[in-house]
Amino acid sequence: MGGAQKSLGLIRRAAWPALALIVVGTFAGHAVAGPNGVLAWGSYHRALQQRQAELQQIEQQRAQLRHRSDLLDPRKADPDMADELVRKDLGLVRPDEVIVPLD
Repeated sequence: MGGAQKSLGLIRRAAWPALALIVVGTFAGHAVAGPNGVLAWGSYHRALQQRQAELQQIEQQRAQLRHRSDLLDPRKADPDMADELVRKDLGLVRPDEVIVPLD
């Protein structure tokens, strides 16, 4: 019986440090290989570069749209642009006319 109690005492003394190692190991594993870990950093970096490229394209489109809307401002509208849009949208183009887009 003395050997069984020694084994039980050894297990009890090793249980808390073993549990602590399991908890620390779990957190360390997630820090390295988890969805927000060190290994996921490369994919985040690539995704960031893609998003920045998309942002540049969208900003260029936005600048073009802003320029076009400035041309249509009622206070200082470009007559050629307004005429082109009215004719195109309302279908008031004669067959012998040619509309040259400003884009």
